[in-house]
Amino acid sequence: MPEDESPAEAPPGEEPQEAATEVKQERLEAEKGFRGEANERELQELVANRSTNILMIGAGGAGLRASIEASAAGVSVGLICKSLLGKAHTVMAEGGIAAALANVDDRDNWKVHFSDTMRGGQYINNWRMAEIHAKEAPDRVRELEAWGAVFDRTDDGRILQRNFGGHKYPRLAHVGDRTGLEMIRTLQDHGIHRGIDVHMECTIVTLLKESGRIVGAFGYERERGRFKLFRAKSVVLATGGIGRAFKISSNSWEYTGDGHSLAYHSGAELIDMEFV
Repeated sequence: MPEDESPAEAPPGEEPQEAATEVKQERLEAEKGFRGEANERELQELVANRSTNILMIGAGGAGLRASIEASAAGVSVGLICKSLLGKAHTVMAEGGIAAALANVDDRDNWKVHFSDTMRGGQYINNWRMAEIHAKEAPDRVRELEAWGAVFDRTDDGRILQRNFGGHKYPRLAHVGDRTGLEMIRTLQDHGIHRGIDVHMECTIVTLLKESGRIVGAFGYERERGRFKLFRAKSVVLATGGIGRAFKISSNSWEYTGDGHSLAYHSGAELIDMEFV
């Protein structure tokens, strides 16, 4: 270029080429940094230690009630449900809750209920569990009522009870033919009120062991497939039955024996499997 000629100026409204290249590089670096931060956040989400005192796997009636009891004792609780909260198979319990309230027939009491339960199980039941059930069932029903469950009523305003197979007296406290739904609704509302940490649509695939004891669980989000790692001082399995092992079953799609498998592969002994 001749000495008397100066560099061509950029057209109006456009940056010189060198300046444009520098700006582009800065943008690329900024974008790269943003993506790096985003990837780091995703990685942290992937391996995040979700720590809790009690990890409850299963959010049916049993899992919810156990979570409430643990929360009432002052410990943190993480509740894992395979589907959405409130969609457990407990909603299919239409008959009612057996409890010797004696609201319809005053001859009923826990001893008669215990006798009916043992006879119904051909006397190979776990008698101690049957005894606890018969004694505590009335308190559990009144507890649900206090938490907001709306049971059918007698003419004088008490909880109505009806006959059911195997029970000597009218014993089933009920809410029409949707007792299970009312139970789940009441328990989930009370559990959320207590601040229980709920993880919905999460499937657990294995329990974590350290020095011979269970210290947590590993699973994934059903919606996105993202992995989840839970650490806990205690893990409770409340995953329900295995009805979906059979070709014809009215059980929920969730009842695939996850809890049995988790326990077995962690070294637990399964009992009474001949009754499946």
